[in-house]
Amino acid sequence: QVQLVESGGGLVQPGGSLRLSCEASGRTFISNLMGWFRQAPGKERELLADITWSGATYYTNSVKGRFTISRDNAKNTVYLQMNTLKPEDTAVYYCAASKGGRDFNLDDYWGQGTQVTVSS
Repeated sequence: QVQLVESGGGLVQPGGSLRLSCEASGRTFISNLMGWFRQAPGKERELLADITWSGATYYTNSVKGRFTISRDNAKNTVYLQMNTLKPEDTAVYYCAASKGGRDFNLDDYWGQGTQVTVSS
């Protein structure tokens, strides 16, 4: 009943920027907490940033100062602005919507992912 669709990934050179979007759909869907994760080959999926309905944000240290998460509640969309991209940012990026509204787990709503490749 709830679908999350990521978009905006692609190939970018080191130092470049991308903006990812995640649109959530579903009847009267709302989540207090939404976030962005990424997973590189052979690595665990990691939380990058999350945002509450009211706009409170969290960032992991590796992206702090480079990435910005934002949310348009009217559009049920969360964004991830990624600046100063590095090769180590290469991964599949996923958005998630927390059912409980306070943390994330595998039973939450997840998008299918969008590939981000940072390379010269």
